[in-house]
Amino acid sequence: MDNGKKVYDKNCLGCHMEDALGVPGLNPPLVKSELLLNDKAKPIRIVLRGSEELKGEPNRNYKNIMAALNSLTDKEIADVLTFARNSFGNKGPAITTKDVKTEREKIK
Repeated sequence: MDNGKKVYDKNCLGCHMEDALGVPGLNPPLVKSELLLNDKAKPIRIVLRGSEELKGEPNRNYKNIMAALNSLTDKEIADVLTFARNSFGNKGPAITTKDVKTEREKIK
């Protein structure tokens, strides 16, 4: 969790904010986010592909574009997503480096 918070603070906090409530109309919240919590693969693909992953998704109308963070290591992505899925009142299963590697290979 500590490593995930460090990755969050460096890469996510600027848009999703310290409380993970995002900025209305600009950046989506991570608090109780169905995209973050309902499926392991979806948040991994969002980190790897950025907003590109959300094209065509209903009700995903936020003005700011999320850049792909595919330069993060599999461990950094697993750590930050596990942190976000278990912080800010969220409760979700951990994401492993294997989960990230599997999704990264699918989108190459």
